[in-house]
Amino acid sequence: MRKIFIIASSLAVIVVGLLSIFWRPALYLYFTIAPLIIVGMLDIFQKKQTIRRNYPVIGNLRYFMESIRPEISQYFIESNTDGMPFDREKRSIVYQRAKGQLDTIPFGTQLNVYAPDYEWINHSLYPKPMLKEAPRVLVGGSECKQPYSASVFNISAMSYGSLSKNAILALNKGAKMGRFLHNTGEGGISPYHLEPGGDLTWQIGTGYFGCRNADGTFSPEKFEKRASIPNIKMIEIKLSQGAKPGHGGILPGAKVTAEIALIRGVDQGRDVLSPPGHTAFSDAIGLLKFVGQLRALSAGKPIGIKLCVGKRRELFSLFKAMLKTEIFPDFITVDGAEGGTGAAPLEFSNSVGTPLNEGLLLVTNSLVGTGLRKHVKIIAAGKITTSFNVASKIAMGADLCNSARGMLFALGCIQALKCNTNTCPTGVATQDPEKVAGLDVPTKAQRVANYHHSTVHNFLELIAAAGLSSPDELRPNHIQRRINNGKVLSFDKIYDYVEEGSFLRGVLPAEYARAWKDADHSLGE
Repeated sequence: MRKIFIIASSLAVIVVGLLSIFWRPALYLYFTIAPLIIVGMLDIFQKKQTIRRNYPVIGNLRYFMESIRPEISQYFIESNTDGMPFDREKRSIVYQRAKGQLDTIPFGTQLNVYAPDYEWINHSLYPKPMLKEAPRVLVGGSECKQPYSASVFNISAMSYGSLSKNAILALNKGAKMGRFLHNTGEGGISPYHLEPGGDLTWQIGTGYFGCRNADGTFSPEKFEKRASIPNIKMIEIKLSQGAKPGHGGILPGAKVTAEIALIRGVDQGRDVLSPPGHTAFSDAIGLLKFVGQLRALSAGKPIGIKLCVGKRRELFSLFKAMLKTEIFPDFITVDGAEGGTGAAPLEFSNSVGTPLNEGLLLVTNSLVGTGLRKHVKIIAAGKITTSFNVASKIAMGADLCNSARGMLFALGCIQALKCNTNTCPTGVATQDPEKVAGLDVPTKAQRVANYHHSTVHNFLELIAAAGLSSPDELRPNHIQRRINNGKVLSFDKIYDYVEEGSFLRGVLPAEYARAWKDADHSLGE
């Protein structure tokens, strides 16, 4: 649109000039087109608002509507019956925090606090002083030679290819500014992940992009070479993603440029289909041997796995395999079914996989019940955007959290729902050079860093308000949920938590017993 506007403006000036030679009053047309040209040029050269840069003049309509949005959207806020804010409300808060603006909410609570599933944290009459420094979480077990001290809030997996180069640059630069992790997603490590110098989690998916042979199988030699890059602090084996578990991935051919084809080792212009499962292993013991192999090839960097919880029997077989082999991943990322994607059918996004709370509970209980919790850190991912989201997941058992949606909002995503069409208007999820150029990297990187800082800061304020000295003191009983009118339960009453080593003593919740017994049959050799 920028090129079209500049060409149209130039033609308009020329045409009016020629008309005025034969018809003097035509000069008055300049009074009509001049303001539009001035506004358009100001839009093109400003760097704060991508929509205005990509859509000069008409893009201002979006910000005008946004200015009156609180009034016209109040009906929808009051009509919300699920006790949770709409994404657009979360998006507005993220925007404010990313821009460094005042993020307080006028006119009180904007949720239906009497709705079922409404959640909150109880405050204390005697709040503690807020921590002066944000806590870090050390990731890396006894076999890890290069443990990493991570932030409690990080960037979740989003690949270059699905996101633009400017989006990746801004995310990584923001991560460097704020000292938090940037997950590469399964699309491989691009120059844009490396250029700013931010810390990375390299995700290895079923396509083995960046470490694959010509036939699509895993290449130890290529992995070892890439894993030695200093920016790469952790490595994550992706088994499944919450928004599309068991489906693999699709990158439309329109997004597969020559550069992306080179990075991934695929053909330019053709759809990239990641297989649903790995070829490097086929069972629990094979997976753990792969963990051990990557740990050795990476000179002892933290190696973890990412999964959306599916069949309990298969998950339990993984923990039994850990006990049998004494090979432990350094972390497990639990992705919830509520996570987003632009690369899966609706049925997979809506109806496959376990939601985050239930998946997080099962992984936490499995590690505690088998006595393995001390070896493995837990990362929660899945529609986490606010400080309360972080607090509630840590209370449930996570050590730290990843966010994709919130970071996209900080980049300027307006949820245009064009992620899979290569026509994203904000330059975030497209490979269209003109639209990508509209996303100003320094501006958006600062907003990503601002959003992270504000979210962690408000998280620490929540902890202090609850009368806790550190996040380590968060427990399930600190989070409350309205079940129905007149009945409120804390998470420790809603969810069954197990005692340390109870699985090994044969003490399991009744709903786990059969799956735990059957898990012996899927260990592998």
